[in-house]
Amino acid sequence: MNEKHPVLINAIETKIYRIRDQEVMLGHDLAELYAVEGFRLNETVKRNITRFPFDFMFQITQLEYVVLLSQIAIANSLAKSRFLPYAFTEQGISMLSSVLNSERAIRINIEIMRTFVAFRKKVFTQREILAKLESIEGKVSLHDNQITTQGEVMKDLVEQIRRMIKAPAKKNNKYGFNKERG
Repeated sequence: MNEKHPVLINAIETKIYRIRDQEVMLGHDLAELYAVEGFRLNETVKRNITRFPFDFMFQITQLEYVVLLSQIAIANSLAKSRFLPYAFTEQGISMLSSVLNSERAIRINIEIMRTFVAFRKKVFTQREILAKLESIEGKVSLHDNQITTQGEVMKDLVEQIRRMIKAPAKKNNKYGFNKERG
């Protein structure tokens, strides 16, 4: 298998879901990638259940299942399944390659691990970008406030200048005797 196989990486990325604040892959997707039947994968996992603690693998709830069905286009086989699928965390996926014990499972698992690493890097980069964006928004907001304040000062100055222009000119009183004033 090539160092980086873009089609496979894309296929893996599209099968990573976020459930219970964790990135996971569903058992049926893994079975497809490993080229084994879903029931064989489940059978192997059940025979080696001690290798799959709750933080490695869990069965999704009915509500999580409904949400998944509504949000993504899941294969018809999953939608028709009588059983709720298992979700495997990165550690659980790593453990799967050791219990499946096939050359393909090992090769696919390596690509899955690379994909998870790339996925984490993307998430980290997105968080960095979001933090920078929030910082920029804060600065822009501060500048907006300063501009608003300066705008108000400018309006006051313009208003004062207008009043000065509109004010009637004072009569220039001449010194000395004025008949009208007496």
